[in-house]
Amino acid sequence: MNALHMFPLVAWENGIWMIAVFAVVVIILIGAVLAMMNSGKKQ
Repeated sequence: MNALHMFPLVAWENGIWMIAVFAVVVIILIGAVLAMMNSGKKQ
């Protein structure tokens, strides 16, 4: 497709929002993994 959609060089606002959403998802996944690890250790 178009490389500009993959790397937003002009639309910084869209890029920042994409990075923010991605960061939130990663934090949630890490939190879920840690929660599962902690619950596994308690058992």
